[in-house]
Amino acid sequence: MTGDEDCVFCKIVSGEIPGDVVLSTDEVVAFRDLQPVAPTHVLVVPRAHAPDAAATAADDPALLGALVSAGAEVARQEGVSDYRLVLNTGAEAGQSVFHTHLHVLGGRAFSWPPG
Repeated sequence: MTGDEDCVFCKIVSGEIPGDVVLSTDEVVAFRDLQPVAPTHVLVVPRAHAPDAAATAADDPALLGALVSAGAEVARQEGVSDYRLVLNTGAEAGQSVFHTHLHVLGGRAFSWPPG
């Protein structure tokens, strides 16, 4: 899948709009969330546009592994040993930008179930 000219995450990946990038690889870009819900809140996005995790899994299952590996590296760089990884798929699940993205959340205690 290629980029989407209307997607804000594609624009961050391409450098068209700025993002506070903390990690960049051939497959993913990680940047700080503009509306953090935890002391560490970083989004890890594939460079290739796909609307959600299910579409990414169908198109390139290994890319989901790259997202998780990058999330672990972000947590390590941020000095966070306990963290939560979140993939929202669909508006009712809380997805607001329809480009696959993994939230890396840490730096505070989390409850279960999330709400």
